[in-house]
Amino acid sequence: MQNKQDKFNWFEDWFNSPYYHLLYKDRNHIEAEHFICNILSYLAPEKSSKMLDVACGKGRHSLFISKQGYTTDGFDLSENSIIDAKKHENQHLKFHVNDIRIPLKTNYYHFAFNLFTSFGYFINEEDNQKAIDAISASLVKDGVLVIDFMNVNYTLGNLTLSEVKQIEGITFNIKKEIEHDFIVKHIEFNDKNQHYHYTERVKILHLNDFINYLTQANLKIETTFGDYSLNPFDENTSERLIIIAKK
Repeated sequence: MQNKQDKFNWFEDWFNSPYYHLLYKDRNHIEAEHFICNILSYLAPEKSSKMLDVACGKGRHSLFISKQGYTTDGFDLSENSIIDAKKHENQHLKFHVNDIRIPLKTNYYHFAFNLFTSFGYFINEEDNQKAIDAISASLVKDGVLVIDFMNVNYTLGNLTLSEVKQIEGITFNIKKEIEHDFIVKHIEFNDKNQHYHYTERVKILHLNDFINYLTQANLKIETTFGDYSLNPFDENTSERLIIIAKK
């Protein structure tokens, strides 16, 4: 029987599924470390700075940030992701199950990171704003938020509508489409005589949308970058939209 997925809370089931982690198991850790090194070099935090990784998944960014000598908390809604992340916990690195719309701690962190397009999942705009408000509330005065989101103009211009991935004996059939203001990815596969269909939905958000969210949350953009090497942002050619905002 095909599984049913609530489009409003699709991330709860999909991110907690072992198939999500299987499909994305080969994400580029070298690229992630390259970005963290570059962004920390740019931000130049004090060693006493407290760091927050928002929607951290299994904690690959959190782990590397903490290895640079910073006390780091990571949180994610997926219990399975946090169970895996907790294997890497130590005195200066902790992981928590938490909803992005709720501050993990208030007025506590000097830097917050929301990386790898871990935003824009909600159908209701109020929830997106609540998420930014919650991150802002977690920051101290003059605290900094780093958002790493897709550059939607580039993404839409280079959208792969259909692909097939073979991973550990499972054939993932992936199709993408634009549905209202969302990029929707349909993921179908069979395993152990069971048919599965999961859906990812990410809102099409431009820089101006983030300016509105951030302004309402008492955050001001200081600069933007267009890739993990921190080249300038170009709305048409940059692969990423990386925002540095200050409280």
